[in-house]
Amino acid sequence: MDEFTLIRRLLQHRITDPVDPRVEVDAGDDAAVLRGRKGMSTVVTCDTMVETIHFLPNTMDPFSIGWKCLTSNISDIAAMGGIPSYTFVSLAVADHWKPSALESLYQGMKALAEHYGVRLIGGDTVRSPHHLVVTLTLMGEVEEGRALLRSSAQPGDIFFVTGPLGASAAGLHLLLQSDQDGLSGDYPGLIEAHQRPHPQVDAGRWLLTSEARIALNDISDGLAQEAYDIAAASGVTVVLDGARLPLDDSIRSYAREVTHDPVDWALYGGEDFQLAGTVSRREWERVCRGAQDRGIRLIPVGWVEEGKPRVDYVDGEERRELTRRGFNHFRKG
Repeated sequence: MDEFTLIRRLLQHRITDPVDPRVEVDAGDDAAVLRGRKGMSTVVTCDTMVETIHFLPNTMDPFSIGWKCLTSNISDIAAMGGIPSYTFVSLAVADHWKPSALESLYQGMKALAEHYGVRLIGGDTVRSPHHLVVTLTLMGEVEEGRALLRSSAQPGDIFFVTGPLGASAAGLHLLLQSDQDGLSGDYPGLIEAHQRPHPQVDAGRWLLTSEARIALNDISDGLAQEAYDIAAASGVTVVLDGARLPLDDSIRSYAREVTHDPVDWALYGGEDFQLAGTVSRREWERVCRGAQDRGIRLIPVGWVEEGKPRVDYVDGEERRELTRRGFNHFRKG
């Protein structure tokens, strides 16, 4: 199948998409043309998933690859308090990827896109010598001058997350080990957390509209790394309380079976796509009540202190500085 036939086949699902009045020129021309909304700023993010680096055939089916790549982008928009809107998809396709598998990948993206009101309006398709490479660029919008930043944390703030941590890393561990221990059927929630996570758009929007002073980041590379990003951007020390880390029973149970520390997955595993952030103690109760009314969880897991940019971890009577050991594409060994 040649490039243009493949593109037409992959874009067939868009025939039934409703008309979007903000799209002046849609997919199919040299470039898309959009109409902006008054009072809103554009948010743009880009992510790439590479076969053998981000996924393997025994850990991710094509539908999940599409779903997760878009999740990564939407989560970045959510961390700014923004609304995701339009995406561009570029594929570098190796010969062993069949059109039916690529269609399934697009269906995964479409399923998540429909849930969050995202529309595919362009991209590119090329040939790859060895592996599939999926690159998504996502556009969104946020009220002018109000995007939530990592640099807003101050000493005395409460450090929070929006949901359980470590499930994605535990799910990956399970998928890589399942042929040996036969446990994959016992923990479907962990596998789903790894393959089809959900970005926290509603939480990001509430935190922005609450008008509290919020520093925010999404948990893609592990809580320790994301907390450090906030600490570095704000010039503060973040302290995480190990006793407060939200670990689901399934994570603890699986960790016991494979003799692994679940806290390690929570701190360093990544790809939970929850949000991590800070809010002042004075605003905490109000922001929490508003979140709860909207079905959003805000879980306090630490606090912010004056000091050099770093992340400390408290475990009982012991306090130690955490190393920056989240996922890093260019770290060797």
